[in-house]
Amino acid sequence: MLTLLTFSQNHLDLFTSWDVDTVLKRIDGSHNIWLRCIHFRDRTGTAKIIKHFGLNPSRVDMIFNHSSIGIDEDTEDCLFDSYEILTHQIKNREFEVARGSIVLGSNFLITFEITEVKILTTLTNNLQKRTIDIQKWGIDYLFYLIFKDTLNNYHTVFDYISIQLDDLEDEVLDNSGDESTYQKIATMRQSTRFGRRNFQNIKSLLAMMDYEDFQWISQPVKLLFNQELVQNVDNLWQEYQSLRVWMSELMEIQRDNIASKTSERINRLTMLSTVFLPITFIAGVYGMNFKYMPELDQPWAYPTVMIVMALIVIGSILYVKQQRWL
Repeated sequence: MLTLLTFSQNHLDLFTSWDVDTVLKRIDGSHNIWLRCIHFRDRTGTAKIIKHFGLNPSRVDMIFNHSSIGIDEDTEDCLFDSYEILTHQIKNREFEVARGSIVLGSNFLITFEITEVKILTTLTNNLQKRTIDIQKWGIDYLFYLIFKDTLNNYHTVFDYISIQLDDLEDEVLDNSGDESTYQKIATMRQSTRFGRRNFQNIKSLLAMMDYEDFQWISQPVKLLFNQELVQNVDNLWQEYQSLRVWMSELMEIQRDNIASKTSERINRLTMLSTVFLPITFIAGVYGMNFKYMPELDQPWAYPTVMIVMALIVIGSILYVKQQRWL
């Protein structure tokens, strides 16, 4: 789906269609526009969009291959960013990640969303409500808002992770969890690595803004990035690191719990084997086929042997309990 937002003086026009040519015909080069390409995986249509805005044709491969995550340092035709945004949605026991690309030009912003990004939909709704003045700031201000909302999204994600870890911590400390508890923590820790990429991505953008030939973000918007996002990124990075440490500690404790339970089972089996080992020896002795075994002719031999076996079992169990091995 293609959604075109055109910003003119005191007016916002929104148009939605699946047809690329229809959307491109509605673009006025004198106005700021935001083109959202949601679930749009038409390579030919994407090439038309790239060509219409005079961008390098290699951008098509970058959009579809989605191999290099982060800001592309080649900024001659546009500012290009491939993103992976961690969400608090769970799928197959992992956090879902919204992937796509952002293209910023002189008066246009294009987002290629492999999956619809809710923060962008919310931003679109706010624009329709006239709560954001794009005409005053320029289209690069919209680019700033996307990064700002992305960081705000991580506050929600990290709060959700903290709640999940609280529940898992109860299982771990009560020693009521099992292998699945360890797997939950490990899967959560692995899937949160995308957060690190987002923070590194924003830090790379902030560093690029200091280049003398960096033209795609105006000075007022650069100040907003430096004043509001730098501190936010640092705080989120520290929180991210704390969550990772918390997960690692829970994994270590749970791994010890599992090892302790396994060791306890092995000890019980060992004690059981130890108890019955002398009985097996006695049974083996009297199971030998020798002709001269005087006990075989004695009427008291069988009960005596059984009593001796019983005493060995009882004595072994009492000794093991006295030593607190069971």
